[in-house]
Amino acid sequence: MAINIGSSESLHGDPEVMMEMNTTPLIDVMLVLLVMLIITIPIQLHSVNVDMPAASTANQTEPPKAITIAVDANSQVRWDDMVISDRAYLEIKMQAEVAKGSDQPEIHFMPDRAAKYEVVAGVMAMAQRVGLQKIGLANIPDFAPQIKAP
Repeated sequence: MAINIGSSESLHGDPEVMMEMNTTPLIDVMLVLLVMLIITIPIQLHSVNVDMPAASTANQTEPPKAITIAVDANSQVRWDDMVISDRAYLEIKMQAEVAKGSDQPEIHFMPDRAAKYEVVAGVMAMAQRVGLQKIGLANIPDFAPQIKAP
């Protein structure tokens, strides 16, 4: 590097053009990047030890069975292939399942496309009012068994 001491004006009064690149900002940027690299590398090398609980097979119980509530094309409600014509009896059966507490079975609700909306909505509202927790709509034609109307 060269240092220019003295006047930088030529004979014509114009300042001379500096032909060398100023490397001070480049060095400053490189030092900042180096400091950032030094700070971030140890963070990546630290590990966190986590105590995971041991798996126990002693507490495993048989999962509760799934109950199918279906509404067929004639708007008849079925509880596991048993026709239920009385809404009060359906509510009693639902309350019996709610009484099981945390061991409630899964309820697979399968309404038919041709069923009346008011019947389907009434059964769903009754299940919500009674307090059934594990309800799923399971009317997928490829996986659901076909419901036959009598």
